[in-house]
Amino acid sequence: MHDDIAYLGAADLAAKYRARELSPVEVVGALLERAEELNPQLNALVTPMPGVEERARDAEVALARGDDLSPLHGVPFTIKDSFDTAGVRTTRGSRLFADHVPERDAVVVARLVDAGGIPLAKTNLPDLALWWETDSLVFGRTRNPWDLERSAGGSSGGEAAAVAAGLSPLGIGSDLGGSIRLPAHYCGVVGLKPTHGRVPVTGHWLPDVLQRFLHAGFLARSVADVSLALSQTAGSDGEDPYAPPVPAPEPSSDGRLRPGLRVGLITSAFGPVEPEVIGLVERAGQALVELGASVEPASFPALERHDWNTTTMTLYGGGGGAQFGRVIAGRHDELHPALRQRLGKRVESLDDYVAAEEAVEELRAGSSRFFLAYDVLLCPTVPRPAHRHDADELEIAGETYPPRTAMRATIPWDISGSPALTVPFGLSSEGLPLGVQLVGRHFDEPTLFAAGQALEEVRGPLPHPL
Repeated sequence: MHDDIAYLGAADLAAKYRARELSPVEVVGALLERAEELNPQLNALVTPMPGVEERARDAEVALARGDDLSPLHGVPFTIKDSFDTAGVRTTRGSRLFADHVPERDAVVVARLVDAGGIPLAKTNLPDLALWWETDSLVFGRTRNPWDLERSAGGSSGGEAAAVAAGLSPLGIGSDLGGSIRLPAHYCGVVGLKPTHGRVPVTGHWLPDVLQRFLHAGFLARSVADVSLALSQTAGSDGEDPYAPPVPAPEPSSDGRLRPGLRVGLITSAFGPVEPEVIGLVERAGQALVELGASVEPASFPALERHDWNTTTMTLYGGGGGAQFGRVIAGRHDELHPALRQRLGKRVESLDDYVAAEEAVEELRAGSSRFFLAYDVLLCPTVPRPAHRHDADELEIAGETYPPRTAMRATIPWDISGSPALTVPFGLSSEGLPLGVQLVGRHFDEPTLFAAGQALEEVRGPLPHPL
């Protein structure tokens, strides 16, 4: 019975509570028991949240009284350890913050609690959330539940592994270059990076100049669940200067495509991609055609003219390097070696930095033009399945490339601020999950949700890793 509970989604749990088919106490107990069994090998959950069982009992009492219930009443969720939690240490994956205890919750955490959610645990991440594999000197390495020798991705790898393994129905993640979508692809879950500013990032630390590219989002096992989470957390908080007063979208209720949906399909603008990933994206396009969408190969010149790995290394290093230096302040020996190496790279000149900023504006203008012609861009998320831990290079289509090549299809949408949704759509020849990525115009997440749910329906259920 516990396995059945473990793989229920957030919306399913809320519905079963209302129907008196399950209780919050029963669900929380099952998830805690499962975590005790599986987390030692996965290392996805790192800090338990206090009062979980008491919150579950309170939720159960409210159900018995017939109280008006919030949409996520009694639903457990997990939190990437880069988001502040009041009275509970928030390490940001770094020894620099190993004893940091915030005084208040991050806004996205508080809003899920206000919606009735029960915070279950904090999840692992790399040092300062700045690596594509989840391994830290504070908590160690997170392992992929599909293959313990494989990476769970980063930087929201703890969340992706926890959701995939049935330790949590819903997780909060953050995304600066693919940190929600890459782990979602590797672990076979849904990952949503909403429009920039759609969900305030107040309570998540990064250098100030990088906040204009930082996104708060969600990981779950269904599109419906990330849609539900967004509906409860979107909207200005008055503190995040990039969060506009735009109304939150309603939860997506079905996978019906907008009549005449125009989809632009791109597989070749992101550098090398494994043939089986290209085939998966093309099959997703054909599925949308059969559901009534118009799908055609598209071009996006700004994507093709720049290597966004290089551009963002210049952009993030030049923009955030000075503030990182002040925070680290001589404590470099406490950083993970991967982060020491990354922060050791400096912008060669002001001209390089200005050229990177010009590329940003070119991409943003190109995105606006693209979404005049199309409603959705369909493309790969990552060019291959999950790689082995500590890979010095990635093999893609028979050639080897630097590991950061894995992010070439995710990085651009952090720069443009466009909403992007990763949906698992099949398994690789090695039995590892593969996802497709749907990108849309600003604040049009509902169109992505409809397309994503349609693909889920065509795909059917995927096996569970554990």
